[in-house]
Amino acid sequence: MADEMMSAGKWAKEWGIPETTVKKAIKELGIEADAKKGACSVYGAATAAKIKKAIKK
Repeated sequence: MADEMMSAGKWAKEWGIPETTVKKAIKELGIEADAKKGACSVYGAATAAKIKKAIKK
């Protein structure tokens, strides 16, 4: 998983939380996507860890 790039929806599914919660945290933190795959924004493990930390607060 360390090098895996996933969308907000896939990270949410992995964490067992709603996708809207993840997207809200991304917007509030002003996080930019690590990369784009077509129209999808994808996030690496390091970025995902920041998002997850913000959600747990």
